[in-house]
Amino acid sequence: QIQLVESGGGSVQAGGSLRLSCTASGRTFFMMGWFRQAPGEEQEFVTSITLDTGHTFYVDSVKGRFTISKDNAENSVSLLMNNLKPEDTGVYYCRVGNTRNWYSRWGQGTQVTVSS
Repeated sequence: QIQLVESGGGSVQAGGSLRLSCTASGRTFFMMGWFRQAPGEEQEFVTSITLDTGHTFYVDSVKGRFTISKDNAENSVSLLMNNLKPEDTGVYYCRVGNTRNWYSRWGQGTQVTVSS
């Protein structure tokens, strides 16, 4: 069974920074990433990284501000979020996937709140 443990998040003012971390277990994964859901909105892809090559992908709205990276521990990633904006507010969820799809398992989510 896939297990996802997320940490980090919190409340900051616009322009501030936060770091999220996620550790996954349960099987071998090809990629890990983060999705977010703002109040009243649908879940949105934010970023992902392939665990073998480290290739990264970002939604346009966070390019140049967010950085996803692999941690030393197996199946662990961090998301450094700089220059945060109020529109980054939401619950951030860690997800894992194989070579073609994201698994349906979600982490518990961590709240990120950015005030103007």
